[in-house]
Amino acid sequence: MSTAHVIADDEEALAVAAALAAEFREGAAERDARRRLPHTELDRLSASGLLAVSVPAEFGGADVGADTLAGIFRRLAAADASLAQIPQSHFVYVNVLRRQGTDEQRKFFFGEVLAGRRLGNAQSEAGTRHVQDLRTRLVPRPDGSYVLDGVKHYSTGALFADWIPVLARARDDTLHVAYVPRDAPGLTVIDDWDGMGQRTTASGTVHLESVPVPADRIVPHHLTFRGPQLHGAIAQLLHAAIDTGIAAGALAEAVEFVRAKSRPWFESVEEGHATAAEDPLLIQQFGELAIRVRTAEALLREAARTVDAADADLTDDSAAAASVAVATAKVAAAQAAVELGSALFEVAGTRSALDSAGLHRHWRDARTHTLHDPARWKVQHIGRYVLNGTRPPRHGLL
Repeated sequence: MSTAHVIADDEEALAVAAALAAEFREGAAERDARRRLPHTELDRLSASGLLAVSVPAEFGGADVGADTLAGIFRRLAAADASLAQIPQSHFVYVNVLRRQGTDEQRKFFFGEVLAGRRLGNAQSEAGTRHVQDLRTRLVPRPDGSYVLDGVKHYSTGALFADWIPVLARARDDTLHVAYVPRDAPGLTVIDDWDGMGQRTTASGTVHLESVPVPADRIVPHHLTFRGPQLHGAIAQLLHAAIDTGIAAGALAEAVEFVRAKSRPWFESVEEGHATAAEDPLLIQQFGELAIRVRTAEALLREAARTVDAADADLTDDSAAAASVAVATAKVAAAQAAVELGSALFEVAGTRSALDSAGLHRHWRDARTHTLHDPARWKVQHIGRYVLNGTRPPRHGLL
């Protein structure tokens, strides 16, 4: 990918996202069923310019707000949750460059992003004590460059990326991000993802064996957390948008299925209701489900606007308010996604459970994606903040 459209503003970004979502929705069930990786769709996404909308205006980007970013991801996820998940890390690591990159690093990488090139991720590791216990190391060489060694799991986007940001620790244990080209010697991406949901994210394994990294491709990520920051809030906002989109997509498919395919229950017919869509009990259920989706959407918008407000005036207090608002939206969205993915079958009836219908992908995607980080800890931090005024920790997951 060498050229891409450059989106001008928030309005255009949302319009492009809506058009692509309509296009991607058509083949979503088939891609999931066959585990056909979305190479063509991702090329369309890159060419559209959507992947560059968070590039700062001074570097030629639209510099859209968090509200628009959340809207983009919500639209894409309602169509195909796997496809929406793939660029989440792309925006996270564009954001790392915005905050901690040098002028030269930002000029180079923002140029790459504006040209349509994609960033993946190699951050999580399996078998360590916890998610932030990283074994991957940046080892200095005599010429001032570095080498990377380690193994990364759940590397969503890496298989499709031009650049793979690698989370690693230096000898002094400080956290850095190394931006490594996909074809770097010693870097191998293995498509071994076998999750029950988000089947086409290719969230597999990245092996790093003495991968060379020039010093000017390394960003000191540990500096992000030394003061008030929105790194975690923005990353989590995109996850919340994906869950909200899954809930909305499940509701939309349930509506279509009931209108076109579901038979009315015989007792409903005996009471004079000729179609399933006229069944008053189903109407009640759809009303309740719509409220859950609209609640998640409203909390997502509120969280995004709180992030935008904090970005305009970043302090410890505004950053804390943004993190709590996002955590609230994330908990509600996760609950809505899982509930809607399951309730779809109850309202649509037995035929909806057929494998050929492909409707189970919504629940599988929701159940898989909502395992990313535990909602119970978000609720805990919300409670601490509300009751005792305790600000959330700066660890990047709030």
